[in-house]
Amino acid sequence: MATIRVFKHYLRVPFLLLGMFEVAVLVASVYVAAYIRFETNTQLIDNSIGPLLPRALVFAATMNLAMIAMGLYQARLREGMSGIMLRTAVSFLVGGMGLALLFYIIPSLFIGRGTLALAGLLSFFVIGTLRPIFFDTLDETALKQRVLIYGSGEIAASILQRLRRRSDQRSFTILGYVHLHGQRDVVPVDNVIRTNMPLLEYAREHEVDEIVVAIDDRRKGFSVNQLLDCKMSGIDVIDILTFFEREAGKIRIDMLNPSWLVFSDGFEQNIAKQVIKRAFDTLVSLVILLIAWPIMLITAVAIRLEGPWRAPILYRQVRVGGHGKPFSVLKFRSMRIDAEQGGVRWAKENDSRVTAVGGIIRKLRIDELPQIFNVLTGDMSFVGPRPERPEFVLNLSERVPYYAERHRVKPGITGWAQLCYPYGASEYDAIEKQQYDLYYVKNHSLFLDLLIILQTAEVVLFGKGAR
Repeated sequence: MATIRVFKHYLRVPFLLLGMFEVAVLVASVYVAAYIRFETNTQLIDNSIGPLLPRALVFAATMNLAMIAMGLYQARLREGMSGIMLRTAVSFLVGGMGLALLFYIIPSLFIGRGTLALAGLLSFFVIGTLRPIFFDTLDETALKQRVLIYGSGEIAASILQRLRRRSDQRSFTILGYVHLHGQRDVVPVDNVIRTNMPLLEYAREHEVDEIVVAIDDRRKGFSVNQLLDCKMSGIDVIDILTFFEREAGKIRIDMLNPSWLVFSDGFEQNIAKQVIKRAFDTLVSLVILLIAWPIMLITAVAIRLEGPWRAPILYRQVRVGGHGKPFSVLKFRSMRIDAEQGGVRWAKENDSRVTAVGGIIRKLRIDELPQIFNVLTGDMSFVGPRPERPEFVLNLSERVPYYAERHRVKPGITGWAQLCYPYGASEYDAIEKQQYDLYYVKNHSLFLDLLIILQTAEVVLFGKGAR
């Protein structure tokens, strides 16, 4: 499966094509609905609705953004077709609400209740029929990139361990693991390739698209000349870190070395990028604040009524920000006021310290909304790694490799790790999330920030990782 990078973020070409096709379906559904509704009378359509093209484009864009927000273009989506259809139905519901708001603000774009309902039904039926066919076709080996793993030791075996699900391997199929002289095989013996022919000859004979270098000890059995022959003959050759970055959206810190960080692309910081991100953060925060202030007001009243009466509504806690600078993060109080009398500790599932109101607002992520003011004051960005407490940072910096690198950017209300990994409440979780945070620090851009903000709606609606 072909992959392209858009502003350094990896996107799957089949899913891009699927999105384009579904946009075309959504546009066409408006035309079909209008012709059915007005019995192909174009004069009546013009008089009742107006020009169809701009309205059809608005309909398609809104519905497609809702589908992106519900995660329907994620290559690693693990639900079955029932889960995908549920997401599709929710996306149409969310898209319909977005259209209602848009039509209220700009009435001239309205296409009529009958036409809108019919367009929604038609497009939902076509898209709902198309997606099972798409995923069945996508899982066919013929559409996948044919990958040969150069190595069969511990590092090579980690591919089987970390990318073992069918949803993880939608973009590639592994032809085998090449045994290297002097190195121990760890992968199952049936997957090991032992051959005396040159690597290039083997790759051509088996139509290899890409070779992934996964060697435990590059001082033993590592043939640079053979890999160079393959590279110069048009076969892609990449290292295991880049492979995981592309396929899993994370940087494996257990394989990471400083030279890879130094010579890899990304980790860019410049004034223009910082100014654009700051303007984006401010704009998004003001828009969210304008929409969410009634929810914030109701939450504040609910916390006050739950009592005790003199207990604070907002909770201030010192966190570590960009470049290691401490700041006070704002949250709606969701725990008892004596929650940390026994000392600082991770939140856990079904935590007894959480209040009744707190359980609801944590589930819906409403407790995070006051952090909008942290963004407006410049202590946080809207998107970035989640800020941790100094006590945890001190401990994790000693135990987690490259943990301090996450502080190269400002922390965020939401982030790439929040989309890709559930709530972190242990050292193991911190290590896993660090790999996604490093991916964000390396590849962050305005484009990736927009994708993360859109897909955060999925996290909120489906309650992913909330505790």
